[in-house]
Amino acid sequence: MKLHTLLQKLQPYLQYNDVDNIEIQSIENDNRKVEEGSLFVCIKGYTVDGHDFAASAVEKGAVAVISEKELSLKVPVIVVKSTRRALSLLSDAFYGQPSQQLHLIGVTGTNGKTTTTHIIDKILSDAGQKTGLMGTMYTKIGQQKYEIKNTTPESLTLQRTFKQMKDTGVTSAVMEVSSHSLDEGRVHGCDFDVAVFTNLTQDHLDYHHTMDEYRRAKGLLFAQLGNAYHYDRPKYAVLNVDDPASYDYEKSTSAYILTYGIDRDADFRARNIEMNASGTTFELDSPIGTYSLHIQLIGKFSVYNVLASIAAAFASNISMEQIIQSVESVAGVAGRFETVDAHQDFTVIVDYSHTPDSLENALKTVQQLAKKRIFTVVGCGGDRDRTKRPLMAQITCKHSTDAIFTSDNPRTEDPGSILKDMEAGVKNESYVSIIDRKEAIQYAVNQAEPGDCILIAGKGHETYQIIGHEHFDFDDRLVAKEAIEKKKTSSK
Repeated sequence: MKLHTLLQKLQPYLQYNDVDNIEIQSIENDNRKVEEGSLFVCIKGYTVDGHDFAASAVEKGAVAVISEKELSLKVPVIVVKSTRRALSLLSDAFYGQPSQQLHLIGVTGTNGKTTTTHIIDKILSDAGQKTGLMGTMYTKIGQQKYEIKNTTPESLTLQRTFKQMKDTGVTSAVMEVSSHSLDEGRVHGCDFDVAVFTNLTQDHLDYHHTMDEYRRAKGLLFAQLGNAYHYDRPKYAVLNVDDPASYDYEKSTSAYILTYGIDRDADFRARNIEMNASGTTFELDSPIGTYSLHIQLIGKFSVYNVLASIAAAFASNISMEQIIQSVESVAGVAGRFETVDAHQDFTVIVDYSHTPDSLENALKTVQQLAKKRIFTVVGCGGDRDRTKRPLMAQITCKHSTDAIFTSDNPRTEDPGSILKDMEAGVKNESYVSIIDRKEAIQYAVNQAEPGDCILIAGKGHETYQIIGHEHFDFDDRLVAKEAIEKKKTSSK
């Protein structure tokens, strides 16, 4: 694509050096990926500034640079107010506005995004559609999975991925939309058809600082859903009426509203919920009738995720019969209340719960399943919101018989200091602190007796532990199985 054609999308900008007849082969914001014919966009990150690498990008073949300041380079430099906004505009244009050619569903909220996106993806796939999925665990195009760095990637990666989806026959895509990505404008240019809100509880205050700012950031997904009514392609906001933030988001959007909930009247409401070790049953009230469901997932939080998925699929013109058939066949999502079975006589559950609300929800569900003691192995991430650490400890002690505090992903923080922050919230409670996560899991397994339940919380599907700046192999599920086998061996 000609550079002058791309630049028509940018208003206003200052241009240094002639741009005529320059052909753009690719757009990059990482100088390490620049090739001959690239347009390099300088982005200010958390730790590095892309402007510092502009000269290096030119040496590697960049034929033009988008910048927020004048740079002395031998190629055209286009200066804009915000290179991040420019990256969204240019990426959308360069890849042919691919999200407009997909049925795009975005899911935001503190908890439940991963499970909800996976359930929606299964419903759409079961209905015969080729789907794409982007989120915390991976990007999936059809049946092919790819590693992902951020829950919601930078706009360039998003548009490039949408283009790949479209080119391979994907018709519908579902993605997790983080508050960081909304606040930073990474999803600018994404033409969402359905926006789903799960819930809003404390998290990421290291970034947003206040709950009001966190709430505002989440609300951008609904405010940006579109203001015009396209009756051939209506926009839908799917909102959890049991969460007060939904009322703000309803006011923020002109889209059609579909609600779901348990405690209040809603378009999709679950009643008469009953739970046991094999799953959860409930009556579903919907706009077109009442249905009886038995899902294999356990817990009230799982019902919310299923309701959100049902409403999103309904907004996507999937029949209720197909929706129910799909959700009843969902066996679970990796690391989300996942049972570890090594033929032991006690229960071990691995869950991603890393916020106070998600941990409390998980433990309340465990309380309904456990016959005897409840061991909770939990830590808090380093370089993240410190204010939730004592809350996590309080919830653990309140809903467990045996609280075991340990490391999560300490990153660059001292693991001992993180534990002290947790311990500060439970000075008069009983707990055990073991810095080494593997030792903590082994301790819980060794203590467990028939009928007991162990919840290993915080990391879920993750197969690594971040200590300092390094990633080390660590999978709670595998570590738990090894601990169980070691206990069996030592007891012989």
